[in-house]
Amino acid sequence: MQSSQCNTIKIYSKNAAFQKFEVLKSNRNKRWRYHEFFVEGVRNINEAIQNNWHIVSFLYSGERSLSSWAKQMITTVETEVNYELHGGLMAELSSKEDTSELLAIIKMRDDSLENLTFSDNPLIVLFDRPSNRGNLGTIIRSCDSFGVDALILTGHGVDLYDKDVIVASMGSFFKLPVVRACDNDTLFAFIQNLKQKYNKLQLVGTTAHRERYITQVDFTHPTLLLLGNETDGLSRGLKEYSDILATIPMSENSSASSFNVGCAATVILYEAIRQRL
Repeated sequence: MQSSQCNTIKIYSKNAAFQKFEVLKSNRNKRWRYHEFFVEGVRNINEAIQNNWHIVSFLYSGERSLSSWAKQMITTVETEVNYELHGGLMAELSSKEDTSELLAIIKMRDDSLENLTFSDNPLIVLFDRPSNRGNLGTIIRSCDSFGVDALILTGHGVDLYDKDVIVASMGSFFKLPVVRACDNDTLFAFIQNLKQKYNKLQLVGTTAHRERYITQVDFTHPTLLLLGNETDGLSRGLKEYSDILATIPMSENSSASSFNVGCAATVILYEAIRQRL
């Protein structure tokens, strides 16, 4: 950490700066226009700093005594400009019942499949058209927990930088490399390059229909695991592109036909790591 030498601006009303904070929190298009996003929570802020994300600003109340942690963040972390809020403005921005003492505005990282780096025996996850913020955050957390090399998002889905995704990830958002594939041509070219680099790379698609059980799949090989959309499952194109379609064995007496995709991802990744260990 470097000593913060930035200016501090005091805000007493819902001026233009405050309105920008509001739209970063709630408006997907504005987040991408500014290339910045809103972060709340001690663990998330700590993980962002530890993993070298660019902190644009800290926001804090000028009317409450700050903890030693918050003071240390403000005085030691390099930012562009900080904001001291007055008149209950922090309470309006915070999503917590007990208003957070410190909020952060953080710069997005560029999407680039080409810049991803992988281990000698990679385990990569692809999530096709995620439609639920909580599920995406859960999958990010599970991928981080099981040592997945990277998570790739495809198609139009929920915003990666939505505050609910970040909260659900419990800090893993800032550790796990997550990249959006802008189109199928780019994605398939990337996969072909992976296959050339890892000649045993297998694409394991997931399905709720009875196919090969995950216990029958050899996850000790380099693997790209393909997870489908919560409602429609894996797209037809990705299913056809898969080398194997796998399913989680379920009780024949169960009334449930499938798992929630966040639960399914965790179960499959556990099996993959169990085999690798």
